[in-house]
Amino acid sequence: MRQFSFATTLVATSLLCIFSAQAADRTVIQNKGSDTLVNVAQAWAEEYGKVDANVAVAVSGGGSGTGIAAMINGTVDIANASRQMKKKEINLAKSKGQDPIEHVVGYDALAVFLHQNNPAETLTYDQIKAIYGRGGKATKWSDVGFEVPGCKNGEIVVVSRQNNSGTYAYFKKEVLGKKGKYRQGTLDMHGSKDVVDLVEKTPCAIGYSGLAYATDHIKMACVSKAGGDCISPSVETASDRSYPIARPLFMYTNGEPKGAVKAYLDWVKSDVGQCILLKKGYAPIRGVSCN
Repeated sequence: MRQFSFATTLVATSLLCIFSAQAADRTVIQNKGSDTLVNVAQAWAEEYGKVDANVAVAVSGGGSGTGIAAMINGTVDIANASRQMKKKEINLAKSKGQDPIEHVVGYDALAVFLHQNNPAETLTYDQIKAIYGRGGKATKWSDVGFEVPGCKNGEIVVVSRQNNSGTYAYFKKEVLGKKGKYRQGTLDMHGSKDVVDLVEKTPCAIGYSGLAYATDHIKMACVSKAGGDCISPSVETASDRSYPIARPLFMYTNGEPKGAVKAYLDWVKSDVGQCILLKKGYAPIRGVSCN
């Protein structure tokens, strides 16, 4: 029994050493940031493990601001962002020895979500500003011309994102204007899925987030800007940028990518990577042929 136990221990120890050596040989790419991108980033990471077993991509969310802060502090290889880095962020990164390089990896339509019982089909920028903007006069659905079944007091429940979100920042700049501010009293959700879940269950609510988070149980408004045509959010209208709240999606690296990081980004931008993005509900950076 002692001899068997010793032999078993020896084999187990040998296997542990082999596995530890194999793990030590793997390159780990740290990838953090945008909640909008986190689902597709996880899908990319999982699939890339089949392409190169010697590379592991560790993905975490937390918002664009979180990823950019990690890039500034030099603790990630790739920062995901649904907005561009600000000039002051780039300057701060450079002061710390980092050199952020921007890579566009896809496009997204930022949808305005409504409860499925809401009769609104079209919303203008002016109406959305009146609902979301500080000083906006639309506090009830009747203020923008609608009566919503199930919304007993008629008061609009304004759902937004937390201020470290790139989605929050992009919506603010694009819809409310450069100097615009959000109204006080919004319900600020941590993630895009949380926005959709709340609006789906709340007849009085309105919210916004990436198109990829849409479900069959929620309504998306057709949006018009400055008297222009009303455009519905879709992969196609994000691709051709005809949807007014369409935006690029970014990955940032410290300097021009090299080695495993370059190989991974090249794969993300390849037809295979872009088809994964498309299947997740985002628009690819170019025309692709997918199976």
